[in-house]
Amino acid sequence: MFGRKKKKEESANKSAAPEKQSQLAVLKDAYKLVKKDSPFAIVWCLLVFVLVVTFGVIIGNNLDHPIYAGFLSTPLGFLAGFFLFTRFANTAAFSSIEGQLGAGASVLMSIRRGFVTTPAVNVNRNQDMVHRVSSKAGIILVGEGGFATRSLMQDERRKMERFLSGVPVTEVMVGDENGQVSVRKLQKHLKKLPKKLSTTQLREVRARLRSVGGLNIPMPKGPMPTNSRMPKR
Repeated sequence: MFGRKKKKEESANKSAAPEKQSQLAVLKDAYKLVKKDSPFAIVWCLLVFVLVVTFGVIIGNNLDHPIYAGFLSTPLGFLAGFFLFTRFANTAAFSSIEGQLGAGASVLMSIRRGFVTTPAVNVNRNQDMVHRVSSKAGIILVGEGGFATRSLMQDERRKMERFLSGVPVTEVMVGDENGQVSVRKLQKHLKKLPKKLSTTQLREVRARLRSVGGLNIPMPKGPMPTNSRMPKR
């Protein structure tokens, strides 16, 4: 009886869990996104492939091994074309979320290693918001919105300094103006911040932050860049 109930619960959990998207489906979505953002991107990728293979065959012909060189240059041409495609996909993904509510949070949450993001820990009625990121750089407060966001960041900073005394707090404002960091450069900017916490200290900080929590705010959906090897997500 208990065994049957356990099996039913397991099957229910499996059916309730969201299915992971296959790599083919991810590439298909990325292709649609790239085609919409850059209609001639695929042409450029094919051109790079042809140029690499042609260059390889020419070198092989000079060495009296054109067929052998062709076999070797084909996968290299594919890699070069695919690398260019990932660059186009990366750009298209950023373009698709720029200007949307919570675009910065979507970028932050796509960082897989070393960073844990709690989106929208402080929000006002104008939808200005502050996101909290924990990493070896300490606590990073990322603001999105207008001038009032600075006040929200100061409130959150004071809260963190009381709650996590001695932990460094860094403020980052998302935007294209002077002193701000654009959505496209946000990941790189955070990864370049100097590390100030050990692994043990970071674990303790995150354990304390779990009790603080955050707000539930809708974020942009769709393919998001996780690293230079887009379009994985």
